[in-house]
Amino acid sequence: MKQTSLNQTHKDQKAKMVEFAGYEMPVEYPLGMLKEHEWVRNDNVGLFDVSHMGQITIEGPNSAEFLSKLTPSNFKIAKNNLAKYTVLTNENGGIIDDLIITRIAEEKFFIVINAGCKEKDIAWFEKNLPSDLTLTKLDNRSLIAIQGIKSEEILQNFIANGNLLELPYMNLGEFALKNGQEVYISRTGYTGEDGFEVSIQNDAASNFWLELCQNEFVKPIGLGARDTLRLEMGYPLYGHDLNEETSPVEAGLSWVVSKTNDNFFGSDRIIPEKANGAEIKRVGIKLLDRGIAREGAEIEKNGEIIGKLTSGGFSPTLKTSIGQAYLNSDIAINGEKLNIIVRNRKILAEICSPNFLPARTKSNK
Repeated sequence: MKQTSLNQTHKDQKAKMVEFAGYEMPVEYPLGMLKEHEWVRNDNVGLFDVSHMGQITIEGPNSAEFLSKLTPSNFKIAKNNLAKYTVLTNENGGIIDDLIITRIAEEKFFIVINAGCKEKDIAWFEKNLPSDLTLTKLDNRSLIAIQGIKSEEILQNFIANGNLLELPYMNLGEFALKNGQEVYISRTGYTGEDGFEVSIQNDAASNFWLELCQNEFVKPIGLGARDTLRLEMGYPLYGHDLNEETSPVEAGLSWVVSKTNDNFFGSDRIIPEKANGAEIKRVGIKLLDRGIAREGAEIEKNGEIIGKLTSGGFSPTLKTSIGQAYLNSDIAINGEKLNIIVRNRKILAEICSPNFLPARTKSNK
């Protein structure tokens, strides 16, 4: 298994390590998955090692046009430092990956891609890359997510130049830490809380992590709680809720499809779907009776199996089991009752928005 630069630090902090996307990663620390989740939701700060994710830059003339061909977004009109969530699409309109792309200069973009998709994403970029563009892998950088309502206040103490208060949600800035380390800081995250992701040199990551952990409001958080936090927010997970057959419209991500971009891979499918609707759609599922429904649990209505959960688990905040699924659009109506089959037992559930909790990001405060 591959290791991030923080691997030994996690082990020193008594993390339980598991394989994830080819990496040895912390799934939980001694605090435990449930309490880690509650720690982040209850006005504290969680630290997440997301260094297994890919960091690359694409630079050169017409780089914005290139990215507007590979995604449904229009990067020709993208503002500097605005981090855009979007999707890579294939010729059939399916999703190769979801990712965040930030214009950091007129002809240079910083891109963060999913860990399990790094190799295929980069291969797709390189297959279509014009000769005058350069793709650079930033393998010398780690990525640390700092999530929670106090994250701005705590992270600001490490900043030598600039004010995080002035960094809007979904924006990236270049900052210097007080130890002289230069970092990219984006006001993004996967928890629904206010927070940041810090791209930092590998050799500086462990000290930065440990210094943050000295604050009484900061605790390291594993992948287990990261998954339950994102599930409560209705954020899709690639390889589970998104795949190469799913279109962004089916996934409820039609807002990434720009009105001013009509020449991208899969546009022949995606643009009509955005105009007319798709046959299936991603929905939220909430259990109304006791039980834990996991990914793969079958969904039944009127004696017929109509789908399976693509994600599922217990919500520590709502105290019930929740999940995501794809259902035919004609039955995907909020409040509609159905059953989830768990260990041959039918558990009453209802269709709802996949966004189970309101976001507490800076733009939503």
